[in-house]
Amino acid sequence: MPYTTLQLARDSPITTLTLNRPEKRNALSSEMMAELHAALEEAEAGPERVLVLTGAGKAFCAGMDLGALKETASGNAALEASRESARAIAALFRRLYTYPKPLIAAVNGDAVAGGGGIAMLCDFTLAVPEARLGFTEVRVGFMPAFITVFLARQIGEKRARDLLLSGRLIKAEEAMRLGIVNEVVEKLFDRTREIAELLLSASPASLRFTKRLIADISQTQLDRDLELAIEASAAVRSTADFHEGLSAFLEKRMPRWSGK
Repeated sequence: MPYTTLQLARDSPITTLTLNRPEKRNALSSEMMAELHAALEEAEAGPERVLVLTGAGKAFCAGMDLGALKETASGNAALEASRESARAIAALFRRLYTYPKPLIAAVNGDAVAGGGGIAMLCDFTLAVPEARLGFTEVRVGFMPAFITVFLARQIGEKRARDLLLSGRLIKAEEAMRLGIVNEVVEKLFDRTREIAELLLSASPASLRFTKRLIADISQTQLDRDLELAIEASAAVRSTADFHEGLSAFLEKRMPRWSGK
């Protein structure tokens, strides 16, 4: 099917899915998230055995489109709209985490907030040296709700607290030391291809069953944690700091926090 915000390039048995909003640093809109679901379904049903995720232009993904996010947090039905928006993000993260075929993130540039979440949820995360990763939501009055669910599992709670509470951007080398990135490479797509070829030498059924077991081991706790994250994400959108943070970001000024 044709996509507006994505490019799907098939080189069977390897398919590359490119986030394609370079003018927005590949920020996640509701349309892009819906198309990501559709593209993942298409690749799962097809002959692909390995799926590569990357970004068009200089960034991998800048996270949520904050202009669109601001629109969902206003109006009479704001709380329910916020819950629905939060559920859409949770569903995308869960889909990536439980995807049955191997996923490789080829991080060609900055992967920030939800973009960092997408990168870290892939089975293999490769990054160019100049890429930066970080979970910056607290700097705009938001919160890294769904990233919190997964990040502590990957790197431990103490390290996760550092990144989630500071909102700092880190270089690819530090992300590798922390365990968010597998490798930092100059020739990103050459190395991506090498790993894909390695995966192609393994049994597709064995890979599928192994990935399913990894996901199933933590399924009950993950379901609970994602529900908590949905409610927390919806609740923070009702705060004055959230609205001030988004306004300040879009107006390119420093926020004036009230703590409310």
